[in-house]
Amino acid sequence: MGIQIAALVIFVGVFVVASLRKVHIGVLMFAAAAGVGIWMAGMTIEKVVAGFPVGILVLLVGVTYFFAIAQANGTIDRIIGLAISKVGDRAFFLPLAFFALTAGISAMGSPLAGLVMAPIGMPLAKKYKIDRMLMGIAMGSGLSAGAFAPTSLFGIVTYGTARAAGIGLDPLVLFTVALGANLLLVAAAYVLFGGFKLLNTRTADGFGNLPRFSTSRPNPSHPFERDGNAARSQRVVAHGVQVLGEPGAAAPAAEKMNRNQIITVLCMAGLVLTVSVMALLGGNPDIGILCFAFASVLTLCDPHSGKTAVSKIDWSTVLLVGGIITFVGVLQTMGAVALLGKAAAGAGTPLLAALVICAIGGLVSAFASTTGMLAALVPLALPLVASGDIAGWAVIAALGVCSSIVDVSPFSTVGATFVATVDEDERPRITRLLTRWGLSMVVVGPLMLVGALVIPASL
Repeated sequence: MGIQIAALVIFVGVFVVASLRKVHIGVLMFAAAAGVGIWMAGMTIEKVVAGFPVGILVLLVGVTYFFAIAQANGTIDRIIGLAISKVGDRAFFLPLAFFALTAGISAMGSPLAGLVMAPIGMPLAKKYKIDRMLMGIAMGSGLSAGAFAPTSLFGIVTYGTARAAGIGLDPLVLFTVALGANLLLVAAAYVLFGGFKLLNTRTADGFGNLPRFSTSRPNPSHPFERDGNAARSQRVVAHGVQVLGEPGAAAPAAEKMNRNQIITVLCMAGLVLTVSVMALLGGNPDIGILCFAFASVLTLCDPHSGKTAVSKIDWSTVLLVGGIITFVGVLQTMGAVALLGKAAAGAGTPLLAALVICAIGGLVSAFASTTGMLAALVPLALPLVASGDIAGWAVIAALGVCSSIVDVSPFSTVGATFVATVDEDERPRITRLLTRWGLSMVVVGPLMLVGALVIPASL
């Protein structure tokens, strides 16, 4: 037992050291996995490396490459511009529109890509007298919901890890759970932050004056933001969205999509349709391979965008997830994961253990990488469902969503971005409220998800 506990201590220690030193967790995890596996578990290097999640690598690379092409040829920016210009003129629907837009962008592989809407949504909320908390929670919830789509990072890590362990978690079920939970949170935000008072409020000038994409904002670099926001601003304005600060100026007529953009939209629709039909027919679609197939069509039609997109493949996340899961594989071989399962079982009923691990996932994720938490906690939660007393798919889905809905905390990248995109005099209030909201999700999330999923599924 001593060697298993030592390995778990090293596992946690790597997280702590990487966070304090601000280095890539995946690099340290992979090196630590090799050291623990060889010197403490007596494993060969081949067996350690065999734990690297090749299937998840294919998913992540395929998805981020496909949608990076869509970003490189301007399709994603065109869709954003058209969607905003067609929303309408009622302030009540603005947060809902930004929820949908953020969810759609987040579903395209990288959840943080949804942050591209923050510099638009926050100034727009102020312009139309919408509480910035309502807008922030709407965008944060949209980011969380879209992140669990079958084509996005959190979904890939969650259902990919569950399936590798023999738990039948349907990707569409996981996405539906995340979407439903986050819509409930948006409804709560409408009640708490004056959303329903906007029902009869019509904007004075429709959506003629919209803020441009910020050319310098604190958003982190990720696959869909590396080309610079100035170019993005110019494209969105050209698509018919007028720039804030130019009152009375006539928006230029929206140009038609070019050939490559039309083909990209058709491929995106084809991907969604193929995955949905195969899932309904009881198949098990490999989304990564499908993305490579559709990406091949796009790169043949537009070789320049295909070449540009290669540099936007999210290799950093591949390394992050790969390093953590490789270490978890070593822990499983050593019996450390089973040891945790026994400890959890001894702590009380399986339902109580599920509540505790969901709360832990939420609490840690509020301050650290959600992707890292999912990659680490999903495998470590597997012993909870080994007895069959509770439904495995429900526990894993609840754990995933609980680890994500806390991301509006100002201590995380998402919440910090929302704080940074409001006026300076508003930041103390937004920071205070986002802190309360994010930390309350540590309790609300497990109670809501375990109550709605785990208990009914276990009856």
